[in-house]
Amino acid sequence: MHHTKGQPKTWLDQDAIAAWVFLAPALLLLSVFVFWPIAYLLYLSFTTGSFTQAGLSWVGGRNYWRLLLSPDFWQVLWNTVYFTVGTVIPTLVIPLGLAVLLNRAIALRGLLRTAYFIPSVTSLVAVGLGFRWLFQTDGPVNAWLSPLGLEPIPWLASTTWAMPVLILLSTWKQIGFNMVVFLAGLQTIPQNRYEAAELDGAGPWQQFWHITLPGLRPTLVFATVTTAIFTLRSFEQVYVVTGGGPLNTTNLLVYYVYEQAFGQFDFGYAAAAATVLLAIAGLLVYLQLRVWGDEA
Repeated sequence: MHHTKGQPKTWLDQDAIAAWVFLAPALLLLSVFVFWPIAYLLYLSFTTGSFTQAGLSWVGGRNYWRLLLSPDFWQVLWNTVYFTVGTVIPTLVIPLGLAVLLNRAIALRGLLRTAYFIPSVTSLVAVGLGFRWLFQTDGPVNAWLSPLGLEPIPWLASTTWAMPVLILLSTWKQIGFNMVVFLAGLQTIPQNRYEAAELDGAGPWQQFWHITLPGLRPTLVFATVTTAIFTLRSFEQVYVVTGGGPLNTTNLLVYYVYEQAFGQFDFGYAAAAATVLLAIAGLLVYLQLRVWGDEA
């Protein structure tokens, strides 16, 4: 059905039908693998949770009330905030500096880009096992520190040092990906802006602050959102390196959900915790896009 000039388009016109036909496969996949699981998660969080329909019963908001009253949950929430903030900041600052450096014509630029990117495509489980070996009490890190007169530090058994080890692992793993993203963003900034600024007497720092950063705003939004999501869903690091210890100090929200669901078989409670994680991730993305979205 063609619309005539001056007549508003309807959802039944040919263009709209064609659009819906092309969108249908993606919408179907999203419905099956995203929307339905989220809806079922919300439903499960208000039940006892069970492998069988017979064992499933409605409990209302009891699971959320248990979360509010659980000291372990609040500690895990604090651990997750600490881990997220401690990971996101260096995984934005360090790759940005590396990208600015490697964007210039320096020797071995291609080799350095590859070297920094390799951790991003390395298995997180393999990396976790490597860090666990490096930071064990009689491991290489303490061996390197011993000539400085330092006593061996029980990195993974310390309530102070275990979390920084996980943050270091996650930062090292994410740096290469963000560096490539920033390099791509730098390519979109016209070179003549730098040339004009240089003619006006602007130094490297002034060029970075007034040209590079404003030009990278869309890239910064993307890198911040993806890094925050990557960090919030961290599981392998905890599972392989610390197991949530010592004394629950490295237990993150995703690992806590896993423990409650497949360790305690308390699926309703685990679904409630997972819903809180989903809400935190959604709120974080919303705030980031709200603050930076218009400018970007």
